[in-house]
Amino acid sequence: MSSVELANNRRMARQNGIVQPLLTDLYQITMAYAYWKSDKINDVAVFDLFFRNNPFQGEFTIFAGLEECLKFMENFHYSDSDIEYLMATLPENIEPEFYAYLRDLTCKDIKLSAIEEGSVVFPRVPLLRVEGPLIIAQLLETTLLTLVNFASLMATNAARYRMVAGKNVSLLEFGLRRAQGPDGGLSASKYAYIGGFDGTSNVLAGKMFNIPVKGTHAHSFVTSFSTLSDVSSVVLRHADTDKQCNLLDLATEWRKRVSPIMDVSTEEASDGELAALISYALAFPSGFLALVDTYDVKRYNFQGLPSRHRQHMNGHSGYNSNCGSNGSRIQNSHSTYGYSTVERTLRSGLLNFCAVALALNDCGYRAVGIRIDSGDLAYLSVLARDTFAKVGEALKLPWFSTLTIVASNDINEDTILSLNEQGHKIDCFGIGTHLVTCQRQPALGCVYKLVEINGQPRIKLSQDVGKVTIPGHKEAYRLFGADGHALIDLLQRSSEPPPAVGQKVLCRHPFQESKRAYVIPSKVEHLYKVCWKDGRICYPPKPLSEVRQRVQSSLRTLRQDIKRNLNPTPYKVAVSDDLYNFIHDLWLQNAPIGELS
Repeated sequence: MSSVELANNRRMARQNGIVQPLLTDLYQITMAYAYWKSDKINDVAVFDLFFRNNPFQGEFTIFAGLEECLKFMENFHYSDSDIEYLMATLPENIEPEFYAYLRDLTCKDIKLSAIEEGSVVFPRVPLLRVEGPLIIAQLLETTLLTLVNFASLMATNAARYRMVAGKNVSLLEFGLRRAQGPDGGLSASKYAYIGGFDGTSNVLAGKMFNIPVKGTHAHSFVTSFSTLSDVSSVVLRHADTDKQCNLLDLATEWRKRVSPIMDVSTEEASDGELAALISYALAFPSGFLALVDTYDVKRYNFQGLPSRHRQHMNGHSGYNSNCGSNGSRIQNSHSTYGYSTVERTLRSGLLNFCAVALALNDCGYRAVGIRIDSGDLAYLSVLARDTFAKVGEALKLPWFSTLTIVASNDINEDTILSLNEQGHKIDCFGIGTHLVTCQRQPALGCVYKLVEINGQPRIKLSQDVGKVTIPGHKEAYRLFGADGHALIDLLQRSSEPPPAVGQKVLCRHPFQESKRAYVIPSKVEHLYKVCWKDGRICYPPKPLSEVRQRVQSSLRTLRQDIKRNLNPTPYKVAVSDDLYNFIHDLWLQNAPIGELS
């Protein structure tokens, strides 16, 4: 890539025309005018951005979106057209001087402190601390929330997929077509990569964020071919000798030769499918990864399946029972227990794939593998792996048994867990809808609360204790136990000295008096860094690849019982004894006193 292209990519990565001051709720601007009208221009506020509950019934969250927040603050400015729109939209009694005030507004007087992007975070611990003039700090609320909420939710969802899939299985994000709009699709691709996915099908995300782009072909490519005569070009030059090879002749000959090895008659295979795979191989001889479940051709006895593959046939694997007749496209639906037969969906596809892969081998190329997009993924992956091993052994081609098997088809976290139990042979999952739309939980629920004004702490009271805020300017520390794992996150007043290694610290539940414990940390990590001050970013944002590594290294600091899928152990978040007393004193001062009669 040239230096000009790199520079253009960097500029493109920094631009997001949608994220601007008007990407906010109307009440932020009406409050800003009311503050201005009340002569509160010089008031100094502290806001905390945090969430109250971990998503997906888990006990951890991944913080993401910080880089976009900093870009937003760097470019915060009301344009002339913004001011014109506000003048036409707000009530006529708004004083013109207010618009002049907005026109000159920037984030130069704001100070933003944050936890490092890609870190594991927990409820009640502020992710961002915003300090500065009340009006501008208030105007930042909605945009900061929208930049952090979805980013953190997506990164957490992706990290959970990575954990259940294991480190040896590749994960590809295939969700653009199902995402909530184009910007949602781009954000999903970016934060899925941060969370642990290996690549995306989203080409624009690849260009903007330098994410590896992956993909193969769709069923429509296969069904667009009918007969072998549809192969318009058959010549492929040998990778090493430059000799001309007739890939059509080689593939048809190999189909005859491997037919008895696979125990699949050539009459059962679709010529249209073979034509499609040959044509795709001619286009991409070094990257031949083929979709092989377009046609079903034969039924076989359900009772012949090994017991481990008879299980969950209507469960998470997405097994199809209502398949078409010979040569028809498989329709997605779920089977029901008790069916005596199921469709053997890969007889045509596997035979044709093996024929083309072996033809490519004659031409000096190695095929990549196959993608399965329907059926009982556990069983079909085992069938494919056994087939590759059988062909490889018979033809003395050891590499053939290691061909890649990619699986897609509405996969979610529970699907992967179920496939793991069934002993699948899948090397890579392509995941779309459930990942990018976060179907299991559509929102994280971050909030932005005022905790101090002009040096005076503020507390929001509620009958729901979970909604009571922790007031004042605070610092957050992560205390580690003797085994090296993170033990507890501690919030304390900024005026307090930080906890020290080897010294006993009293950690208290913020609202339950009896819940308290002493901790002697083996390591203390101060969670906040000043990211924005004096109108500039304090240190350059890290590349996505480094943020991605930060996610995994941060997750490794947690005990396994906190990360497990079923009944995870809650991670503890505490306050210091001083902050505990401060909260409850302020609570009593602000709580109304009732009167009985």
